Amino acid sequence: MKPAHEHGEPTWTPPPRDPDKPRELRRIVRLFRPYRGRLAVVALLVAASSVVSVATPFLLKEILDTALPQGRTGLLSLLALGMILAAVVGGIFGVLQTLISTTVGQRVMHDLRTAVYGRLQQMSLAFFTRTRTGEVQSRIANDIGGMQATVTSTATSLVQNFTSVVATIAAMLALDWRLTLVSLLLLPVFVLISRKVGNERKKITTRRQKQMAAMAATVTESLSVSGILLGRTMGRSDSLTKSFSDESEKLIDLEVKSSMAGRWRMSTIGIVMAALPALLYWAAGLAQHMGGPAVSLGTLVAFVSLQQGLFRPTVSLLSTGVQIQTSLALFQRIFEYLDLPIDIQEPEHPVRLEQVKGEVRFENVEFRYDADSAPILDAIDITVPAGHSLAVVGPTGSGKSTLSSLVPRLYDVTGGRVTIDGVDVRDLDFDTLADTVGVVSQETYLFHASVADNLRFAKPDATDEELHAAAQAAQIHDHIASLPDGYETVVGERGHRFSGGEKQRLAIARTILRDPPVLILDEATSALDTRTERAVQEAIDALSADRTTITIAHRLSTIRSADEIVVLDGGRVAERGTHASLLEQDGRYAALVRRDAQQPDTQGGEQEPQPVDGKRLESVA
Repeated sequence: MKPAHEHGEPTWTPPPRDPDKPRELRRIVRLFRPYRGRLAVVALLVAASSVVSVATPFLLKEILDTALPQGRTGLLSLLALGMILAAVVGGIFGVLQTLISTTVGQRVMHDLRTAVYGRLQQMSLAFFTRTRTGEVQSRIANDIGGMQATVTSTATSLVQNFTSVVATIAAMLALDWRLTLVSLLLLPVFVLISRKVGNERKKITTRRQKQMAAMAATVTESLSVSGILLGRTMGRSDSLTKSFSDESEKLIDLEVKSSMAGRWRMSTIGIVMAALPALLYWAAGLAQHMGGPAVSLGTLVAFVSLQQGLFRPTVSLLSTGVQIQTSLALFQRIFEYLDLPIDIQEPEHPVRLEQVKGEVRFENVEFRYDADSAPILDAIDITVPAGHSLAVVGPTGSGKSTLSSLVPRLYDVTGGRVTIDGVDVRDLDFDTLADTVGVVSQETYLFHASVADNLRFAKPDATDEELHAAAQAAQIHDHIASLPDGYETVVGERGHRFSGGEKQRLAIARTILRDPPVLILDEATSALDTRTERAVQEAIDALSADRTTITIAHRLSTIRSADEIVVLDGGRVAERGTHASLLEQDGRYAALVRRDAQQPDTQGGEQEPQPVDGKRLESVA
């Protein structure tokens, strides 16, 4: 199921990414910059740990070449004690560096999650009408979650393994430079193999994350309350399950490919590295047999120990390189969101209105979704004096809801301007705009929380008395009080445990708490039956008193007392006047009134509320 896009808006696609890998890497490194002090401590611990680990083979060499052959038990005891201390100190250093590096990594992930969420909070409504909710959730959950291993351990692993490799090679050269050359002969080949494997996994990871986003979108849409209702009533549950199964099947294939990409080549590296000790023994014996310089038993054992110590960090470095290349795909998807252009921004020097009267003006307003599309609104000039009411009517697609969305800056005009008390809304600071303009729409959104929490979303510091007063004004208090848990009753996802009229009155109570001087009513009663509409309309009338009110009307019976009625047609003002004067003109408005009078109430009543704690919520309607 995919959402319909009003007015033909295109589906959002990510902007093209600059494939400049060094710049991407520098950007990733900058994520760790705030924690460079802690990372410096990790680097010191890693360096110290590497030195301690390299010391152990030298102690072993002295045991085999000196302490044991010469029977020096005192030296033997000291050397053995040194090996034990080296292991203890190395373990302590390892625990400390893991603690610090994991903390840093989790902080970086927190910063990324917060940055992406904050960026999305700044996006205009247009972005969300073009983007599937599951896609957004997947970026925050799957993509950032998939980077956990990289950001929590990669930096430490790089420093630790690089330091270990350098220290080990230096120690090997000190023991025997010829054996060192034999050990390092195949290293460049291993590096080339790991880079190829990394490129393969990066491509597969990009496809895998896109598939996970698609599956998350399917789950979000089809397993919501509305999705379940639609699927069941349309008899599509089986087909939705089949569709999800197909999406999951694609993910299986990509997960297997991701796990197996380059697996044989990396295994070959492991086999060769594991076989190198035998090669060293053979090379040392052959050199001695051919008359070359002899290598002592202690030197040979210590060298093999170092070589084995070199094997682990070398393979780890190669694997880390593969992991970094794979993670680049995830970072690029996150950076796509962080680089999204913000359409609606607060001005550099915003205006704050201290005393809001509430006059709203539309001055030669034009709006279109993009430069190539036809205008949705064109040449709109309307003035709503403070404390007055304006009703906007017109056929579907005439631009009514778009017009109302321009006042709270859910969209920005593409021509002309919208003002409140003479100030362009684009010049107002966001807090002033939110305090000034309240919106009650047809689709009421309630969080899966208690009634009190939903109301306090408008005013977090509201007292219980203020909640009760707002609910009484919205004519919903008595119903809430009759529920088993009263104001602590959980409303269910999207308020589904309440009927349509009850949800609307909760939304009105929430707006009353906000107490905005300008009120937008966007078809707030169009989804209700006639009886419920009358009850909700009384609450709306109480809310609208002494406020500047702009009503987008579906049922014309609700706007007859408006100070001015504007008829939109094709994005332009076709007629304007009072209810009586427009009827006298016998034009578009009169035709709409006649059509409205001829249509019976087809809303079919409210949805049946769901049971709570064994009891059924009663509809107020």
